[in-house]
Amino acid sequence: MPSGILIVNKPQDWTSMDVCAKLRGVFHEKRVGHAGTLDPMATGVLPVFLGRATRAVEFAESGEKEYLALLQLGLTTDTQDVWGTTLEERPVPEDAKERLEAILPQFTGAIQQVPPMYSAVKINGKKLYELARKGQEVERKPRTVTIHALTAVWGGRVKAAVPGQPWPELPNACFLRIHCSKGTYIRTLCHDMGQALGCGGVMAALQRTEACGFSLGQAHTLEEILQHPDPASLLLPVDSLFGDRPALHLKAQGEKKVRNGTALSTPKLKEREYRVYGETGEFLALSRCSGGRLTIIKSFYEV
Repeated sequence: MPSGILIVNKPQDWTSMDVCAKLRGVFHEKRVGHAGTLDPMATGVLPVFLGRATRAVEFAESGEKEYLALLQLGLTTDTQDVWGTTLEERPVPEDAKERLEAILPQFTGAIQQVPPMYSAVKINGKKLYELARKGQEVERKPRTVTIHALTAVWGGRVKAAVPGQPWPELPNACFLRIHCSKGTYIRTLCHDMGQALGCGGVMAALQRTEACGFSLGQAHTLEEILQHPDPASLLLPVDSLFGDRPALHLKAQGEKKVRNGTALSTPKLKEREYRVYGETGEFLALSRCSGGRLTIIKSFYEV
């Protein structure tokens, strides 16, 4: 049965679960999951886990991400993007470029965001978007997110950076390159920057260019996957998710203990997480060395 990670370039108007459903049919595998939901209007990197690799999804969801967003100034909507109902339109100041560059630092680092009403955040057991569709608005507590890097790119369509992306050409718009933590709402970032400029702003397009350490250059379109004579050959091994951990290769006795779920005595091993392999090179587990003992965090060997 297929097992591994498929990096999909999610198309616009597909949900992340739509992609998983399609791939279940392609690979004839029920165990399919994804890391990091993308809204239907967004495109870009969606890591999909198949087979035994789904055991790794929990380690992928908390990673940092990178986006390219199109910010349109002069507009405010109820969804904080161009697909919502217009609430207000304002003239864009002539010096918008200079003023936007000046406020970038205040949106970099640890910042506070109020989750938008059109989001899957739950309050009192209800998803916010369910309340929003009923015309209700409730108080939301700000959340701390981290913007590691934020730059603005004016003019052009940045075709070299995002080939194949159908970017709309809009007046009073610029691209934002964003490297951020889990839980960051790019729509809210665009909205808040527009409010800081006094003219309003919305997200007009969004592409995720990196997630879980995987880049857009590694991603495959659904068309490519569906037409490929051997789509299983596109799968990356599950240990590629843990490439930032050092590899630890065990001999037969140590491998046997790991397969039995037994901790190993490793008094000379540095305390940290490791990718653990058996004698033949099979990826066995993600493990942690602490107090001179190597214990399994999650096993991945075939049983």
